[in-house]
Amino acid sequence: MLWIGRANYRFLKRLIMSCPTKSECQTLASSRTYKIVMVRHGESEWNKLNLFCGWFNADLSDRGRSEADSAGKALKDAGYKFDIAFTSVLKRANNTLDGILKQLGQTSIPIKKTWRLNERHYGGLTGMNKADTVAKYGEEQVQIWRRSFDVPPPPITPDNQYYETILNDPIYNDGPPKDQFPMFESLKLTIERTLPFWYDTVVPEIKSGKSILIAAHGNSLRGVKFGWRKSGSVGNMTNGIQYKVLSIRPCNLLNIAL
Repeated sequence: MLWIGRANYRFLKRLIMSCPTKSECQTLASSRTYKIVMVRHGESEWNKLNLFCGWFNADLSDRGRSEADSAGKALKDAGYKFDIAFTSVLKRANNTLDGILKQLGQTSIPIKKTWRLNERHYGGLTGMNKADTVAKYGEEQVQIWRRSFDVPPPPITPDNQYYETILNDPIYNDGPPKDQFPMFESLKLTIERTLPFWYDTVVPEIKSGKSILIAAHGNSLRGVKFGWRKSGSVGNMTNGIQYKVLSIRPCNLLNIAL
């Protein structure tokens, strides 16, 4: 299993540098050890503005598109080939995946989208500038909302200018149901709605021997990672299929600033 943080040029350089030779990197790419590549989306327009985004459907910035292209080129140079791809319903993840697959020349593989891979819902913080949020609520409280496991931010309410836009976005026609539509999420809640996707959808694909690409978001990918760690290893969950985690610093998923 290969983890990539926000797709960028530094990843391209470090992916190739992580193997003693390019040929060895290509050998690893073709090995059955590497079954899943998980990529966080490139920079979005709201990332650029330092806004809490969550379930708002912000697109990639020009830099984000370039980052996706760079990640795709890196994977192509390393010899990666995929059988199926998964992403959220949010276009910053969709367009990251599209950019990667175009560079790989693999745009014909099946793509499945699910709201369960969405970013964490930041509730009432949605649309707020992160620095302004600190000024309003204090650094300590904002860090609790962002970094704690089970403390959610305040809920998004109808007076939030993005409330109706998010709730009535057609991308959610297939779920979640309106009576279960989240108004906020902690990391714990994000993991809980991500895990069914892992167990019901990803694990069967791994068992069938497919190579998988997932383009999603920092917190939903943490949920996926929690799924395979909970059972000790992907190997234990999938009848002996091996995995390997390759940390790409400084873009290690666990160190991404969200």
